[in-house]
Amino acid sequence: MTSPPVPLALALTPADRAADVAPGEPVTVAATGGRLTSVAVTGQDGRVVAGALAADGGSWRSTEVLGYGKTYTTTATGQDSQGKPSTSTSTFTTVKPRRQVALTMNPTDGQKVGVGQPFAFYFDTAVADKAAAEKAIQVTASPAAEGAFYWFSDKEVHWRPKDYWRSGTTVTVDAAIYGKSLGNGLFGREDRKATVTIGDAVVAVADGTTHQMTVTVNGVLARTIPVSLGKKGHETPVGTYTVMSEHTDYTMDSSTYGVPSDSPAGYRTKVAVATRMSNSGIFYHSAPWSVRDQGVRNVSHGCINMSTENAAWLQSISAKGDVIAVQNSGGPALEPWDGLGDWQVPWPTWQAGGKK
Repeated sequence: MTSPPVPLALALTPADRAADVAPGEPVTVAATGGRLTSVAVTGQDGRVVAGALAADGGSWRSTEVLGYGKTYTTTATGQDSQGKPSTSTSTFTTVKPRRQVALTMNPTDGQKVGVGQPFAFYFDTAVADKAAAEKAIQVTASPAAEGAFYWFSDKEVHWRPKDYWRSGTTVTVDAAIYGKSLGNGLFGREDRKATVTIGDAVVAVADGTTHQMTVTVNGVLARTIPVSLGKKGHETPVGTYTVMSEHTDYTMDSSTYGVPSDSPAGYRTKVAVATRMSNSGIFYHSAPWSVRDQGVRNVSHGCINMSTENAAWLQSISAKGDVIAVQNSGGPALEPWDGLGDWQVPWPTWQAGGKK
């Protein structure tokens, strides 16, 4: 006995009369008991939304996002196993956000960075649904690397690998936040994308006891540099720094971290070479005035002093994202939130996600 044919059923998502639809989520149609022959999603202005029909005719999915506060109609036509056609429609409206949230990120597209570089994402409004934000931001490494998100605040989340990046890795970021709900009536304003390359493994270790900095490139010692770290009362914080930015002819100004330049402990000095290691004013930089102290004693206000020639050399082989570790300085621990001090957070703590 032959079983009766399964009737054609078309499932349209969003459903008819759905409201407050997130425009970043796809429109889909699925057919059972037959196959789709045509699907059109049409906006109130008559424009048809792009989409793709599966090769077997079993499903259709939109390939572009929708607009905010718009009305759309999905018209889907299919055939059952006997070739009998059927059509279903769905008219729905997309959400009008309470506010659209903008996103910036570091590093940006096309940059080549060091093995310690975390990927930082900055929202212009506090994010209520952090899980949704993490889901929208895809970080993909080739070769693959284990990693996780960590929230430093309601507006700032970083992604870093468990261990330093492998040199030559390509990292692709697809922050597809447009049209995605971030909670509390907030929706993403615009997607951000980046493809970033990891360069050589440049790792420097500055020791406050020996007054030397060893620099290795891909595990091979490249140079040992005499240095001078922070003097008593200005000890350089201990920990693992990530190079933030590189500068030449830079003015070192104590007022940028709260010490007036005209006070007894203040300064305002122009240097030929300076590389930022923290937001609180820690740099390694050229310091021709302390060459006699470099390799002998710590005399700086917290920065790593070295000769102009050594500072220029290190900057010439270095990049943002390189690793600089400070040890035996007598200073406090570097705060993880100070610049890109991400490596100060132990991996199990990092995996817990931070300020969720």
